[in-house]
Amino acid sequence: MVMVKQVVRQARKMHREAVEAFYDGRCGIYEMRSEKDPETKVTRQVEALVQDGVPCRLSYSSVTPAMESGTITTAAQTIKLFLAPERMIPPGCRIEVSQQGKTESYGQSGKAAVYSSHQEILLELWRGYA
Repeated sequence: MVMVKQVVRQARKMHREAVEAFYDGRCGIYEMRSEKDPETKVTRQVEALVQDGVPCRLSYSSVTPAMESGTITTAAQTIKLFLAPERMIPPGCRIEVSQQGKTESYGQSGKAAVYSSHQEILLELWRGYA
């Protein structure tokens, strides 16, 4: 039984290394925090960078063909962020991803699917804090 656990542990480690070998981006995680002005004593909400330079990878896929509706044609796209499983990404945060020479801001559209080797977070283009 101990031998099987060691083999499984080694396989998980190798799988994680393989997944992380594809990380070709970096992301910053921003969230809103309360900050009290020392002079005015007024508390206001400010955006704060809580994690920076996090290795990651974006994956894109189209789930349906473009749909035409009157004068507007829309296409649905799924954007998925892969990163280490131990990273805690607060709900409602802004995630700024730099990959392939481009930087874009996203928000979470769902709860992370966490696996032993990585986590996957569905993203949508950033529209602002709620």
